[in-house]
Amino acid sequence: MTGWSVDQLDRIGAADELALAARRPDGTLKRAVTIWVVRVGDEIYVRSYRGPEGRWYRAASARPTGHIASGGIERDVRFVKAQPDIAEAIDAAYREKYARFPAYVEPMLTDQARATTLRLVP
Repeated sequence: MTGWSVDQLDRIGAADELALAARRPDGTLKRAVTIWVVRVGDEIYVRSYRGPEGRWYRAASARPTGHIASGGIERDVRFVKAQPDIAEAIDAAYREKYARFPAYVEPMLTDQARATTLRLVP
């Protein structure tokens, strides 16, 4: 059990974007950034378009807790490195969900972006 309800998975999975705020060392939230989000099975995933150099990704890696808002859902989450064996399914989810933005989807499928895939765990 991931901690997501079916309704939460459906709503976040259907949303075009997700607002993600990582926590600072003092526990306060950084300013939220808007990123793409995909659902694969009963899990929610995000990737950094800029790869490991993305500011939000560096913050989430340094302190892997934060807050998300998407599809009318708000939750505190942990950012957990995704397992490599799920990468193809996540690629397919990005291709399908964001097919109308081909110029932006391709960078999300690079090895650099794949290396930043995080699972959001409530």
